[in-house]
Amino acid sequence: MIVPTKSKVSDLHAAALKLDARHKELSDRVARLAGQEGINLTGFAPLAISRAGQPSIGMPAVCQPSVCIVVQGRKSARLGEEVFYYDPLNYLVVSVTLPVVGQVIEATPEHPYLCIRINLDAEEIGRMLLELKQQPSAPSAADRGLFVARVGEPLLDAVLRLVRLLDTPADLPVLAPIALREIYYRLLTGELGHRLIDLAESGGNAHRIARAIDWLKQHYAAPLRIEDLAAVVHMSPSALHHRFKAVSGMSPLQFQKQLRLHEARRLMFADGLECAAAGHRVGYESPSQFSREYRRLFGAPPRQEIAKLREAGQAA
Repeated sequence: MIVPTKSKVSDLHAAALKLDARHKELSDRVARLAGQEGINLTGFAPLAISRAGQPSIGMPAVCQPSVCIVVQGRKSARLGEEVFYYDPLNYLVVSVTLPVVGQVIEATPEHPYLCIRINLDAEEIGRMLLELKQQPSAPSAADRGLFVARVGEPLLDAVLRLVRLLDTPADLPVLAPIALREIYYRLLTGELGHRLIDLAESGGNAHRIARAIDWLKQHYAAPLRIEDLAAVVHMSPSALHHRFKAVSGMSPLQFQKQLRLHEARRLMFADGLECAAAGHRVGYESPSQFSREYRRLFGAPPRQEIAKLREAGQAA
């Protein structure tokens, strides 16, 4: 058995204290910036801050490519049958647009859940990959488009520098993009950086799936033929179905259904459409089928679920 020397133990203790100090400063700054419950936008468009003063029920949502760094509390994200947990020690990365069910599981009014969300730019990540002399190994075919990794000091330092810039708005246009590039660099060179490569490479399978997802977002209300979607992204139907499910945890048809239901929910909550009209707008010909599938995803019939949202003052 190898026994650490006193100097080694001292170095580890100093590193732990330094990391704790970074966490404390970041938590204090984020708590001050998150003035209200829910999502708080900032002066730098890719960066937003979430706050919750109590645990929540599972809430379905469509997540865009982003990295989520919790500074206080704990949350889970469910993709299909898989559940991913993230907290101040572990950050979440969503590499492609995905319908997930998010749930805050640790939060109190005195110590609210606080999370930094940074949107990812695949083109910028692709440009950075060209600059890296040694790229991480390619991801395996079973990799999900959502994963959790350990927070390290270099990434935490980069995020803290970006958050500090919010106190000096005049510096944001010049310095914030630099800080964001460093965050991308830390993600790419971290333990699971290889998971972002295929997203950014134009010939990669994950990039093709990202293109398929973009196509579905634009044509969610139209009937879907898997052969047509496969032709758009230059894959065989069987390869598309297999890889799409590997990345998203669901088939293209299931994915389209969730996009439809989320959009119908937004139309009813934000635009005041009746449930039958919203269902028809997103491609449902049968009101009963729309109501049945809506209830299966959101846990209640359309009118009842939207009424609960309005009563709770939540955003759809």
